[in-house]
Amino acid sequence: MSELKLTIEEIVEKHLPDENHFIVEVKMAEKSGKTLLNLLIDSDQGVTIQTCARISRLVSEELEAKGMMPEAYTIEVSSPGVDYPLSSKRQYSKNIGRELKVNLSADKEVVGKLLEVDNSGIKMLVKRKEKGKKATEEELIIPFEEVKKSIVQVSFK
Repeated sequence: MSELKLTIEEIVEKHLPDENHFIVEVKMAEKSGKTLLNLLIDSDQGVTIQTCARISRLVSEELEAKGMMPEAYTIEVSSPGVDYPLSSKRQYSKNIGRELKVNLSADKEVVGKLLEVDNSGIKMLVKRKEKGKKATEEELIIPFEEVKKSIVQVSFK
C-alpha cells in the first residue's frame, strides 16, 4: 500500500466520531486529470450523511493544510452499499442474523443465514435440498481463507 494511502487512512481514523465507526476502504484513482479519493466508512449502528460530510470536511482540511494532495482532487465519503462485499470481521459481526451469499475459493457458492463470526471464519445455517427429499438445514463453518466474496442478500419480505 502506498505511503500516501496509509497516511490518509491514519487521518481518516483520527477524525472518526467514535469507536463504533471504522474504515472499510480507502481508494485513490485518477479520473479526467483529477485524483479521486474514495473513503468508505461504516459503523456498528450505520453511518449518517452528517458523519460523512463532517469527515469529508475534516480530512480535506488536513490534507490541504499539509499539502498532501495535488491541486485537483475530489473526495467522496460514504458507507459501503448493501451490495458491497464484506471485508472485515467487524462487518460480518454487524450482519449476524442476515442472509449471505458467499463465493468460495473452490468455485462454489453458499447461501444461508449468518449465525456466528470468530477470528478464523463464519458459521452459517444453510438449506440442503436433495432430490425427492424434504430440505434440511445444517450449520456450515467456513474459514475466512476459503471466502472469495460475501454479499448480504436483501430481502423485501
